[in-house]
Amino acid sequence: MNKENILGTEKITKLIKRFSIPCIISMLVNSLYNMVDQIFIGHGVGMLGNGATNVVFPISVIALAVSLMFGDGSSAFLSLKLGEKKEDEAANGVGTGILLSIIISIIFTLITYIFLNNLLNLFGCTPALKEYATSYGRIITLGLPFVIIGTTLNSIIRADGSPKYSMFSMVLGAVLNIILDPIFIFIFKKGVEGAALATIISQIVTFILNVLYLKKLKTIKLTSETLKPKWNYIKKVTLLGTSSFITQMSIVLVIAVENNLLGKYGASSSFGSEIPITVLGIVMKISQILYSVIIGLSVGAQPIFGYNYGSGKKERVKETLKIVLRVSLIITLISFILFQTIPDKLILLFGSGDDKYIEFACLTFRIYLMLVIANGIQMPAGIFFQAIGKSTKSAILSLSRQVLFLIPAMFILGRIFGLMGILYAGPVADGVAFILSALFLTLEIKALSKEKVKEILIEETKLKESIKDKQIIITIAREYGSGGRYIGKLLAEKLGIKLYDKELIKEVSRLSGLKEEYIEENEQKRNKLDNMWYYGNLSNRDKLFLSESNVIKEIAKKESCIIVGRCADYILKDNKNVIRVFVYSSLENKVSRAVKYYGLKEKNAKKIIEDTNKKRSEHYKHYTNSTWNNPNNYDICINSDSLGIETAVELLYESIKRK
Repeated sequence: MNKENILGTEKITKLIKRFSIPCIISMLVNSLYNMVDQIFIGHGVGMLGNGATNVVFPISVIALAVSLMFGDGSSAFLSLKLGEKKEDEAANGVGTGILLSIIISIIFTLITYIFLNNLLNLFGCTPALKEYATSYGRIITLGLPFVIIGTTLNSIIRADGSPKYSMFSMVLGAVLNIILDPIFIFIFKKGVEGAALATIISQIVTFILNVLYLKKLKTIKLTSETLKPKWNYIKKVTLLGTSSFITQMSIVLVIAVENNLLGKYGASSSFGSEIPITVLGIVMKISQILYSVIIGLSVGAQPIFGYNYGSGKKERVKETLKIVLRVSLIITLISFILFQTIPDKLILLFGSGDDKYIEFACLTFRIYLMLVIANGIQMPAGIFFQAIGKSTKSAILSLSRQVLFLIPAMFILGRIFGLMGILYAGPVADGVAFILSALFLTLEIKALSKEKVKEILIEETKLKESIKDKQIIITIAREYGSGGRYIGKLLAEKLGIKLYDKELIKEVSRLSGLKEEYIEENEQKRNKLDNMWYYGNLSNRDKLFLSESNVIKEIAKKESCIIVGRCADYILKDNKNVIRVFVYSSLENKVSRAVKYYGLKEKNAKKIIEDTNKKRSEHYKHYTNSTWNNPNNYDICINSDSLGIETAVELLYESIKRK
């Protein structure tokens, strides 16, 4: 468990594929449970059967809201605490989430079964739909504990690093539902009751598979102690899952308001009450397929957001967010095209209807989902803020589209434009929610960038203090025209230490009595006459070399610095805190730099460069008995031509930081 989690090290795109694809499939499967029922009911029972399932649908959404509050809350808590290396706290949070899902599921099931008729009326049930809705709803209610606990465990399993298992359990349930639906509806002639039976049997299978997984959790260990209720963890897990809960509950509220308003305004239109209730319910379920992909993508990325935010890896958080938003926008664009071009074909998947039924379906797809592209930003934003522990912002964004904007828009526009006003409320809410989400995200990304800059400044300050304490010396030998001195200058500024080049000449002049002009003219150069001196006698250049050597050694004792040239790498060979660098480049690059920065004429530049480097090589050979450009003499050799000056500086900076 102490091993570095792949969430903090693996390539982001690879992680998103690994976590989000299974999650998308799981979310799609979850949406398909009710949608598959409606397809078979539409063909086996008819429009009224579909209308009845739309009225019961909010009960399933409430169950999903509860399960996601505890499931997503537990998984977000798990990811954050694993990022902070606090496995015990992570286990307590997960145990708390599971315990809460068990208790609340039992309470919710009892309340729903007792007050089912009242709930159906609240959700806009008309007399024509009542019989079908009651039969379907009573059976669906019996399966609620399995849905809530199973879905809670599904989120935890995914965050534990087993998204494929999570996907498998959900897909198996969905496949079973698809097989059982036609058997119960068409063979056993059970109608809507048969569809409900097929659904809860499938949900029980998924529940059993998810419970079995708890014995092989990878990142934490659940014990009897972790399953005891603790207020501190109840509060944290619930808060982290609040966004998911609010998102789903807002759907319930929207459906209740929509159904009642559609029934009211539809009765006074040519479409009647049942067609609008049935059609908009189907349209919402089809759009739920789209939202399942976006939510699955975002929820799959939730552990990546949470772990890296908890670990302080803000750049990985930003990269993940960019990828999620980009993919979401592509998905919503494709959906927009489908909703605008083939709405009639989409509605016919759920059974046939008269001309009015098809007409209203086309209007609903094209108007209500006009700005569906905006959901590619709004939905991921809410889950992103939930994942990084900012539950207030997440809750606001989750509330914004459905509750804050859509419901008021339906009341206002419905009063003005009647039935069409309900449809136009959709794009109005989507547009305003998009603006709010974009604002929140922009501010958060700026905050992350500021934190990154702050972290870099703190890191650089610590490094500068460390260098001063340890007295690190960087020696830079360089070919003439390679930019070695400029690299040294930039590096010295970045590290906050002195650069010794021309400055060394002044110090040698002060200690030796030699004039600065003489030193500059004769250092690092030799000629044939210098080699004619007998042993025991020193030429002026030898004396100059000794003076420079003494000054270099004294400087190295006192402070961290960068020393350019002058065989400093050899002179300080016994110093443990020396980093030896050699900078070189192509002749073409050296000529270009010499002309541009040293003021040489291009026709003379090549000869001057070759002569200068030859003299430096001879000088180095004479005093070190080694080859000047031999890589074995240096710790780092840099080609400034291929890397570039700035990259070379960064490379050296990182090397020094590690040392």
